[in-house]
Amino acid sequence: SQSEVRKHMLEEMGYEFEVMASNIDEKAIRHKNPRELVLALANAKADALLLRITEPAILITADQVVAWKDEIREKPESEEEAREFLRTYHEAPAECVNGIAVTNTATGKRVTAVDVSKVFFRRIPEDVIDKVMEEFDVFSHAGGFSITSLLLNPYIEHIEGTIDSVIGLPKELTKQMIK
Repeated sequence: SQSEVRKHMLEEMGYEFEVMASNIDEKAIRHKNPRELVLALANAKADALLLRITEPAILITADQVVAWKDEIREKPESEEEAREFLRTYHEAPAECVNGIAVTNTATGKRVTAVDVSKVFFRRIPEDVIDKVMEEFDVFSHAGGFSITSLLLNPYIEHIEGTIDSVIGLPKELTKQMIK
């Protein structure tokens, strides 16, 4: 994963690892179902990386999207799209959908899982959205938000699920998958 957040989470979990970019064309992989999409992306990343790994390892690949109403929200592609995401989250929960694939490169065994956590927002005022756009890299996060943003934190009503899942990697599930 090229995700700095996931890298930090794996460091917190105490793992020694090497970061490798899969360099797949994520936009070429499409599904209407967010669960199918994140699993397809995690598996495609694993398949691409397996071609480059020559020694036994545990390969962890993941992807996240935000499901909102009937939309799949990935990383925003424009400022306008990012603003629209932030303006509308109070209307329905942001479902953070994570797909994880863990592959043992020595045996070829792969396990996959999907984890979903929901973030319920209050209406985010326009001046706060302006500040978020100025001070936070909305383009590097699925759905254009991070719950670690101090600017957005006051507008989070509650979370169903785990915080680490919302951030981008459900730690306990990942540990179970590695075992």
